[in-house]
Order: sequence, then C-alpha cells, then structure tokens
Amino acid sequence: MAELQVVGKRLQLVDSNEKIMGTAVFGTDIVLPGMLHGKILRSPHAHARILHINTERAKRVPGVRAVVTAADAPPTRFGLSIRDERFFAIDEAHYIGDEVAGVVAGDEDTAEEASRLIEVEYEPLPAIFDPIEAMKPDAPLARRDTAGNVCKHLEITRGDVERGFQDSAVVHEELYSLGHQYQAYIEPIATAAEWTNGRLTLWAPHQAPRTQLKVMCEAFDIPSGAFRLIQTYIGGGFGGKNNMHLCPLVALLAKKAGAPVRVVLTREEDFQASMPSVPMHIRLKMGAGDDGTILAKDVYIIADNGAFTASASGVITVAAMRVDALYRFKNVHVVGDLVYTNKVSTSAFRGFGNTQMHFAVESMMDTLAERLGVDPIEIRLRNATQKGDVTAHGWVIGSCELSEAIRKVVQVSEWKRKRGPGRLKGRGIGIACGMHISGSAAATPDGPGSSAQVRVHEDGSVYVVSSEGDIGQGAKTVFAQIAAEVLGVPYENVHVSQLDTDVSNFGVGAIGSHVTTMGGHGIRAAAVAARGRLIQAASDRWGCGEREVRLIQGKLVNSVSEEAMEIGEAASHYVNMTGGSRLLGEGHFRAEGISAPDKDAYGNVSLGYSYAAHIAEVEIDLETGLISLVRMVAAHDSGQVINPMFAEGQVEGGILQGMGMALSEQCVFKDGRIQNPNFTNYRVPTAMDYPEIEVHFVGKPDPNGPFGAKSIAEVSIVPVAPAIANAVYDAIGVRFTSLPITPQRILEALKAKDREVKGAEAELG
Repeated sequence: MAELQVVGKRLQLVDSNEKIMGTAVFGTDIVLPGMLHGKILRSPHAHARILHINTERAKRVPGVRAVVTAADAPPTRFGLSIRDERFFAIDEAHYIGDEVAGVVAGDEDTAEEASRLIEVEYEPLPAIFDPIEAMKPDAPLARRDTAGNVCKHLEITRGDVERGFQDSAVVHEELYSLGHQYQAYIEPIATAAEWTNGRLTLWAPHQAPRTQLKVMCEAFDIPSGAFRLIQTYIGGGFGGKNNMHLCPLVALLAKKAGAPVRVVLTREEDFQASMPSVPMHIRLKMGAGDDGTILAKDVYIIADNGAFTASASGVITVAAMRVDALYRFKNVHVVGDLVYTNKVSTSAFRGFGNTQMHFAVESMMDTLAERLGVDPIEIRLRNATQKGDVTAHGWVIGSCELSEAIRKVVQVSEWKRKRGPGRLKGRGIGIACGMHISGSAAATPDGPGSSAQVRVHEDGSVYVVSSEGDIGQGAKTVFAQIAAEVLGVPYENVHVSQLDTDVSNFGVGAIGSHVTTMGGHGIRAAAVAARGRLIQAASDRWGCGEREVRLIQGKLVNSVSEEAMEIGEAASHYVNMTGGSRLLGEGHFRAEGISAPDKDAYGNVSLGYSYAAHIAEVEIDLETGLISLVRMVAAHDSGQVINPMFAEGQVEGGILQGMGMALSEQCVFKDGRIQNPNFTNYRVPTAMDYPEIEVHFVGKPDPNGPFGAKSIAEVSIVPVAPAIANAVYDAIGVRFTSLPITPQRILEALKAKDREVKGAEAELG
C-alpha cells in the first residue's frame, strides 16, 4: 500500500473554529420563528395509580399555549427492543420522574409556573427497587401491565462446562456488583420540534439517527418520509443520548401547540429522566488448569432494567457474550435476567455492558493467578486471543495484538520491578485487558454498513455528507481525512456537513463503535465514486480514454499527453457536460461476512475487534482511605489509527470515565429517588484527579477496516476499573468485588482485615 498522506496524521478538528468561536449550534442554541417553550411534570411517586389530573388552573396562566397529558397523546407504544414506552403516564406512574404531563408557554418561567399548578391525584402502589427482590415469586409488579418483572431471559452454552470444571486445578466463584453510572456529559439534553404540513422536523443531540427514525415513526404512526432529524452539535453523549424519551414528548407538545417547541432539561431532570448504565449483579465461576489455561466459565447475570427497556436488552446480551472474545474461552455457560424495577430506566453507556462483565472477569483472572501461584501477566498471555481465532460464539478475529499490548504495558510500566519485594506500603500496581467491537451487525440486522456523499466543488473544495453524524468524538475529522486521502486533496479543503436527514441518509450513528469503521467505509466508497467522476470529466475534456487519466496528489494527469488539470477545473467541466449537475460521488458500504447472531446467538457480528491492556498504579493513604490513581499505562490495538491525537484523547477520556466508575461515581437511590442528582454530590473525576497517562498503539492495520482502522472510543474504558481494583488489591491485600471503591470502604476493609489478623494471632496464642 502506498504511503498514507493524510490518514494517520495528527490534524486538528475540522470543526474546531465553530466550537472555539461559539458558532456551533447546540440544542440550547436552537431558536425558531414563533418558538415556544415546554416543561414536563414528573411523578413524585415510584409507583402510583393516577386517579385524576386537573389541568384547568395551568391552562388559565397567561402565556400558556397548551397543557398535554396521556389523554391528548396517541395510544401507540414504542421502544427499541420492547415496545413498552408511551408518551405520558397512562393510569400509572412507574418511577420517580415518570412523565405525567407537559406544558407549553411563551417562556420557560411561565411553563414552569403552570406545570406546578397541574393537580394530580395519586394512589401509591407497592414499589420494587432491587432486581434480586423483584424476581421473587411474591414480589410486587413494577408494572401492572406486565405478567412479571423479568422482561428478558437469556441462556447460552458452548462446549462442556461441567467437564471443564472437573478438569480444573483451581475453581473460584464470586459475586460482583455494579451500580448506576450517569453519563455526566456537559450538555443536558435539549430538543426542539416543529410540524409542517404533517411532517415532523426534530432538532436533537441524538447519537443514533436510524434509532430515532424507528422510535418517532412508531410513536406517531407516520411514514419515514414524514420525519426529518437535524442533529445539533453534541456536548457529550457516551450512550446517554442514544435513547431520548424527551424527543417524542417534545414532538407531541409541538403538535398540540401548533408551533415549534423547545424543551431544555435542568441537570436534576437530566439525572432523573435520562438513562444511566445498567446495574448488574454478576455471579461468576471460573476454573483453570495447573498451567493457567482457563477451562470453564459459568455466569449468572441479574440486571436492573428500571421502568422501561430502551437499550438494556442489548446491554445484557453484550455483557453475556462479548468478553468471550478477550481470551480463548471454549467452555462457557451464561444465564441472564433483565428485570423491571421502579427506578429510572437504564440503557447504553460507553462500553455497553462490556465494562460490567470485564470488571468481573478481569478481577477473577487475578484471583485465579494468585491461587495458581503465577503472575497475573502470565495467566493473561497464556489465554490471550490471537489473530485467526474463531471464538466460542463464532466471532472471526481478523487481527489481534492483545499479547503485544500486554507486553508493551509490562515493559513501559516496569511491572516486574514494582510488583517485587520492597515496594512502598499502600502502593499497588494492577493490570486488566479489554476488547470491543468495530460496528455491530446486531445493531443493523437488515444490512450492516454505511453510506455517504462526497461533492467536489468548482473551486476544488470537497464537501462530505455522512449518514452517521458526529457526537463530539471527532467523526467529522476522521471522515475529512479519509476523503482527503482518497482524493489526494489538502485536508484543509475538505468540509463535512452537520447531519440532516433531508440531505444525508439515516445512518446507524455513534453506537456499537460503528462510526470510524462502518462510517469510514461509507466515506471511502463515496470518495472513490467522486474520484471516478473526476476522471470521467477529465477524460471528456481531453477526449481520451478514462484509463489514460490518473489522479495524482489532487491533480488529474493525462498519462499520454502529460497534461494536468486541477480537480476544480474538472468539477467545473462536469457541471457543463451534465447540464448543471454538481460532481457528486455517492457510495455505500455493506459489510460482508458478518451478520446478526442466529437463534443460538452464534455468528460473526463485527468487522473487527479492538484490544487493549492497561496497567494502573495507585497510592492509598492508610490513615484516611483516600485512593489516588497515580499512573495509567495503556496499550491499544486499534489497527491503523486515523488520527493519533484524537485517539490518544479518546483513551485519556475513557481512563477518566473508568476511574470515576472505579472510585467515585454511583447514583445513590433511596426508595427509588436519586439522592445525588447534581455534580456536587455525584462525583466525577476532575482535572485535579488526572493521573499520569501514557498511551501506546500497537498492532497492524486490520484487513476489514477502512485503511485498516478499528474502533477505539469504547474499548478505552473497558479495562480501567478492573485494573484499578487489581492495583488496590496489590496495595492493601483486600479484594473489592463491587464498585465504587471509596475511602470509607477502604477504611472499613482495613479495619476488618486488622481484626482478622488479631483474631488469628489470638488463636495461635
């Protein structure tokens, strides 16, 4: 392959000027002619029958245009996997924060005032908050419109698990627990909607255009051509803007008010009504031979769905299966139950269930290593997946440098020296590995792929229209680099549109680490089509065959006459030769060799699989329990990195988010109410907590990715929490099986350990 000119270079964001100058339009910046403002009234009860709603006082407030309840909404149910969502609560509220009514007024203050005047008579019903309790036969129903509290059950078996345990030299079983983690994006959700001649236009920071199309068309029973999505700039998503129940609500308010309506959530509302990560209780049993080979793995997952399903159905499936591509697991059995509770709905979070299960498995790997008397590095190298493997679930590993990543972090971190005798008390070092997909056929079972358009203007500039969108992770920049590479034009000459489905197609969007791989292939296909039309135009201009024309470093060259032409000149000639058509290349990519899993959950689901190894170093104050993440060394196999600067940023961001998961972040509930719905009490890592981070990229281009690229954004968080937990164990000899590991829990564990030691000494006399 020829040397890459643009791909692989450290280039600044293609839309950096808009963001720096403040001209980028976010959800709160949307202002439409005649726009009104909405406010949502939410249930104060975790579970209650709605006996009566009186909206008369609210309607009489000057400036109020509409007051909307379930009585004014279509009767349709909608949802991603289970159609269990509705616009407003019908007869029954299912969690604290459930939407009961909406108000539209000329300004936000008036809408807020009117919403407080809506009188709702509730009859409290028995509520259930613990998914384990919810599975008991005598548990109250979280939703009386269901037959039971389990909304999804799965079971998968590969190989002979029982025989695997019989052959194991060591077997260990443990319960791991993880709670709600809020996505903590800077921008609370803000959405605007307008109906024109029966057609809905939605302005939203939505991550997944095709998902939103499905939900809106189901909700309003409209054809796909009657829905337009304009994606605003997005101030962070991390999965929290995949499933936005606010979107159909705002569209309903706009329809009833007969005017465009915008709703902006407060931070407390965003905590209350958005969808944090899926909490899980994971019962994990693993067995290993005396040489460290993992011979069996048995898992039982109980996951907290909350009141509505959203993406949690997919999350528990990922938790059940994806980690089995990290190591050469052959004998596996997993059972999972996704359970309704009377709490906020749970859904996608960066890593999509992979983080939860990796915490359990990577903690267990260290435990097994200790029981076998081997180094945690050795047990991982013994079992690491390799290029060419086909996993227990039929995943075909086209490229994998996990072993190289492990060796890299071991060497850079000076693992052997720091794990040895003489290290400082309270200092610890730990390793964990992780993997993730590069686009998922399960997300698009009817056709995994992407499409795009690339237009060459008469001045030689290039305009890229993607169907995927950018959520702040730099997708526009990656797309610009790919288009520039194919066309041989300067990167600065490439512009990328904001997603608008009246111009672009409905892409999958930023879910399942889809954008760089699948979306990048779509851009490349469109750029190749545009290149073909440039050659066609030059051929027509010169009166030669197309085979005689070459595109070299942004110029068209006649290989016979050696004449040269700027691409802008060729684009101008194309306009003339086609009666005014712009030179447009439209391309699509359909992934071959991958498919949604079959009825037995078997099948190759992704174009490529990314791998990582992280080593964490921690320091613990034994007097206060305060934990400091001192250093993180990360090595990633992400194939050909399109933009190393952004890739490093993604890893650094994933490490900070994983650090929050490990040490501080958790939504605290009491009787179904979030007790810490703000950034004062919900503690995310800040710049003051930032550790030393060293990022390395290993591996070679993947055969299936655009220019050999694989994903990086989601895998960056996956190994972080278990690496920290393993380092904590190394520091103080206490294994934490639930997160977060707070100073209070450290002190309690140290006191308990001290009591055990003293008790043992007393027994010995």
